[in-house]
Amino acid sequence: MVIPDLRLDACNAQPLRPERDFVLYWMIAARRTRWNFGLQRAIERARELRKPLVVLEPLNADYRWACDRFHRFVIDGMEANHRALRGKPALYHPYVEPAPGHGKGLLAALSKRACLIVTDEYPCFMLPKLVAAAAGKVDVRLEQVDSNGLLPLRATEKVFLTAASFRRFLQKHLGPHLAETPAPDPFRGVRLPRLRQLPEELGRRWPAARFPVDLSRLPIDHGVAPTSTRGGQDEARRVLERFLRERLAAYAEERNEPEREGSSGFSPYLHFGHLSAHEVHARLAKRHADAFLDQLVTWRELGFNLCSKRPDYDQYRSLPLWCRTTLAEHARDPRPIRYSRDEFESAATHDPLWNAAQVQLVREGRIHNYLRMVWGKKILEWSESPEAALATMIELNNKYALDGRDPNSYSGIFWILGRYDRAWGPVRPVFGKIRYMSSENTARKFRVKDYVARYATLR
Repeated sequence: MVIPDLRLDACNAQPLRPERDFVLYWMIAARRTRWNFGLQRAIERARELRKPLVVLEPLNADYRWACDRFHRFVIDGMEANHRALRGKPALYHPYVEPAPGHGKGLLAALSKRACLIVTDEYPCFMLPKLVAAAAGKVDVRLEQVDSNGLLPLRATEKVFLTAASFRRFLQKHLGPHLAETPAPDPFRGVRLPRLRQLPEELGRRWPAARFPVDLSRLPIDHGVAPTSTRGGQDEARRVLERFLRERLAAYAEERNEPEREGSSGFSPYLHFGHLSAHEVHARLAKRHADAFLDQLVTWRELGFNLCSKRPDYDQYRSLPLWCRTTLAEHARDPRPIRYSRDEFESAATHDPLWNAAQVQLVREGRIHNYLRMVWGKKILEWSESPEAALATMIELNNKYALDGRDPNSYSGIFWILGRYDRAWGPVRPVFGKIRYMSSENTARKFRVKDYVARYATLR
């Protein structure tokens, strides 16, 4: 299985160093050992150079919104990778930073012994800046590999403004890319020289994580607790099997019902790289799952398209002109109900359904599919300005949601303000031509009484 050139990108102009000790795979986004173009590329280069393979999976303590919830999920994935790589021809080094700055220098130290560094391309959060900074510091070639979705990020330079236009593009151009899949098991049939351990001085300064990791000893936000949803590629595959077995048949009818568990549950695993979109597509493509494939193929890929082309994807100015225009025209409209950021966060509004959605976010790291849209629309209505509403949605979503800090997540937030949507009538106060939604209309469309009762309090 050949890795398409469109998925490969040289991050610097440094040369290969074939005289050095090993090929380094810096695993930062596609945190899995299966269906992973990045790992496949690193194995491929190690075979060509006849060198050992080192897999470095780091977890820093100082990223924004670092907390027990996200650390636990990522560390679950590290444990799964540790099991998966046991007995494989690779040295796995999971590193959990014990304090901010303690991991500084690890990549540079490894790079001095590396023939080549391969890493993951991811167009969101802090990772593009992290990779760019590393590329400028190391004296060896650093390649990033796009293993994000079914459509390579560089398959088009166009930024699509609507889902409809993107669907038309996919209908014409996606087909050949679907045949270019990563290997389900990139280690199958592979023999490589083995490296038993890192040089002693490196292992002593940056020791491999020992599982289980005690989160209480780490300098992260302990106020955002782990949820019952566990991370890792093994758990991701169990969720995939459960969806195929129990939820797929009724997905189109039940995904919007608040009192039904009709969603796939894939989004945290896709976000943290524990599950591959290619594996999901391979399992679903023959099942005529059109409603779900539209979510996986159209909407998810649409978010990656914009984030990879516009560095300001998370800024208000990135909204289409018509959205900014209509919101500006209604910026001074009376807002009889307003809430502060703290009141939103603590689910202290007058609206029981909205409060329930916020409680679910804080407690479980997710909001039901349909209610996430209502949640955002009411923040827009109850904030002093659309800019303030956007800041509140980003902060609450990225602080609590397991699938936050992701292109798909930003698509959902900006859709509230009109991105990928069209102008709607009648023109309303505050909203202008932006689509309006309300808790009252939602309660008329769906059963919500039990949902509200289930999430009545943050305690």
